[in-house]
Amino acid sequence: MDDTLEFRLLNEFQRDFPLCPAPFAELAARLGVAEKAVLGSLERLRREGKISRVGAVFAPKRIGASTLAAMAVPPEKLETVAAAVNRFAEVNHNYEREHRYNLWFVVTAASEGRLQATLGAIEQAAGYPLLNLPLLEEFHIDLGFSLDGKPSPRTVTACPVSPRQPIGEPERRLVSVLQEGLPLFIRPFQAIAERIGASESEVLARIGRWLEDGAIKRFGVVVRHRELGYTANAMVVHDIPDERVAALGRALALEPAVTLCYRRPRIGGEWPYNLFCMVHGRARSEVEAAVAALREQHGLAGCAHDVLFSTTRFKQNGARYA
Repeated sequence: MDDTLEFRLLNEFQRDFPLCPAPFAELAARLGVAEKAVLGSLERLRREGKISRVGAVFAPKRIGASTLAAMAVPPEKLETVAAAVNRFAEVNHNYEREHRYNLWFVVTAASEGRLQATLGAIEQAAGYPLLNLPLLEEFHIDLGFSLDGKPSPRTVTACPVSPRQPIGEPERRLVSVLQEGLPLFIRPFQAIAERIGASESEVLARIGRWLEDGAIKRFGVVVRHRELGYTANAMVVHDIPDERVAALGRALALEPAVTLCYRRPRIGGEWPYNLFCMVHGRARSEVEAAVAALREQHGLAGCAHDVLFSTTRFKQNGARYA
């Protein structure tokens, strides 16, 4: 299919994906094309690496447990250590960043206990201590990504994050299938239902409830930024007085240049920053200009900060909670 169809699939359906028995037929109707054209385009985008999947993006700590971790690794050993970290299925994102702490990865697990056990096993396998930086407060974690330059709609709150009760076995089975992404079939939810021993209507209802209560942040096409030309990304971290961090986090989260914004803990003398933002762009200079503008606009000149550009992507998968 032409580039217009692929662009619309990538840009318009990262959220608000139709939750109905034949969602790809519904997409085709909205786009004015045949269903097989939609399925063919999505399969091609997945094969080319431009999307990782079509499906659910779960909210941190709402389904299972998760954290951001970092290691300071000698540069000559970085690839070997990254490979050791990647062998853990619980690791879904793993990047080299420009900092003394140069290896950054996200770890997810079915429970807090399993998460802590995994972090210990990763330290042992890697041979270096890690910083454990769990999410404390979220301001913007939609994880959608506008490709047409228009700001995405966003709702910003200062929302403290605390672990929820473990999910039941039927829900765990559904999560285990959803984390792989929707099968690109005419009736994908029916295929999922058959795998977990449920009905199609039960699967659709459960996904709908998770979306309503925020356990799923969004449901739709999950893009891979680098393959779409957004090769520069920086994690911008600030040391903000605790009494200001919620208000400032909300303000930064409203900025179109900010794709993620949240609070994580300081760690003694090792890590002094508590407010994290992600900024993506097509070039390093574009990101640097955006970061400078954000700091000036929000009066951050007096706050210690650092800008950690990613250089190598060692791993990028969907989170695995089950």
